[in-house]
Amino acid sequence: MFVSVTAFFFSLLFLGMFLSGMVTQIDANWNFLDFAYHFTVFVFYFGAFLLEAAATSLHDLHCNTTITGQPLLSDNQYNINVAASIFAFMTTACYGCSLGLALRRWRP
Repeated sequence: MFVSVTAFFFSLLFLGMFLSGMVTQIDANWNFLDFAYHFTVFVFYFGAFLLEAAATSLHDLHCNTTITGQPLLSDNQYNINVAASIFAFMTTACYGCSLGLALRRWRP
């Protein structure tokens, strides 16, 4: 949740700067900043995807083997984690494509 909210906030910040015309007033390499932004978000989303996939893989892990244990995740929680893993993978792939395009645009 932290990754998606932070990426949304910075995307709105960049959009506001572009729409207000501040881009022409600030002397910066905007292609590099775009590349750095997409790289950072890609790394964070990839980490979130790995953590979510790892949590989903613990579905059949039993908490305590001495007592008749129940699975660590219920079926409903498992289904939610599967959906979150798929969404995180798709978002990571989209940011990866965007990162490739930003690299092509930034590279001389």
